[in-house]
Amino acid sequence: MRRREFITLLGGAAAAWPVAARAQQAATPVVGFLHVAASNSFPLYVAAFREGLKETGYVEDQNVTIEYRWAEGRFDRLPALAAELVQHKVAVIATFGGTPSALVAKAATTTIPIVFNVGDDPAKLGLVASLNRPGGNATGVNQFLDALGGKRFGMLHDLAPTASVVALLVNPANPNAATNIADGEAASRIFGLSVARLSASDERGIDAAFASLPPTGAGALLVGGDVYFNSRRNQIVALASRAAIPTLYEERDFVVAGGLASYGINLRDVYHQQGLYVGRILKGENPADLPVVQPTKFYLVINLKTAEALGISIPPGVLAIADEVIE
Repeated sequence: MRRREFITLLGGAAAAWPVAARAQQAATPVVGFLHVAASNSFPLYVAAFREGLKETGYVEDQNVTIEYRWAEGRFDRLPALAAELVQHKVAVIATFGGTPSALVAKAATTTIPIVFNVGDDPAKLGLVASLNRPGGNATGVNQFLDALGGKRFGMLHDLAPTASVVALLVNPANPNAATNIADGEAASRIFGLSVARLSASDERGIDAAFASLPPTGAGALLVGGDVYFNSRRNQIVALASRAAIPTLYEERDFVVAGGLASYGINLRDVYHQQGLYVGRILKGENPADLPVVQPTKFYLVINLKTAEALGISIPPGVLAIADEVIE
């Protein structure tokens, strides 16, 4: 995969951040790491975050300490974990796993700098005053994933043109689930498709969701973006293969694991960018002046082996725009 290019909105030079980050420069700074997922789910992404830190001169266990807090897929644990990081007096809090962790961190502190990644507009969420000049203690990456529903349904329609019903798998424990369903149903109508909702928030629930798939008459499946689903990607890919249903995912990792296709961003680049921003804040820059970063390109990844196993012939036009083809 080529490194995704990122573009920041126009912004002014950053001023010195006068509170926690600067106060800890004399000692080894401590970075808070708040993630919704399980601790063993994202090793490559965590490595990308550390690499971003390293590029700004900070190396874990040498001149910076990272306090990790993992919610293990339980969104209800986030407030307590965020409170622990605030009590620990970390210099910066980096949040991962989408909107819930960012909002929880923002509610926990108005002084400690926060570097988030979210799928929705952070200005609408109240995380920043504007993308150009965040104006408070938070900045980060806006993935705009919630705006990709229409494109994903269109891509899935190209891959499975005979499907009139598309199943949408969401995690009801995710606070964004209702929005994802509404966006999915609105996008499906553009292509004249019906949506069959599937819900799962744990391993057994995923099995049950696929068991309930045949009666829906769905000819294709769209897996909603969710960090827990990412941690269960091998299970989901195996069940989709067993059901012989064309499936589109949000993350490339699903396709590497044997999924048919994904359309989205390179999450490693997001974590890397967060590491860069955390390092810059540790050096004294003000999050209020660091523009929210946005991806400039979304990538399509296709697994031809899986397509062959499903008896699908990928349209030449789709192959032509694919950024990576796994053979």
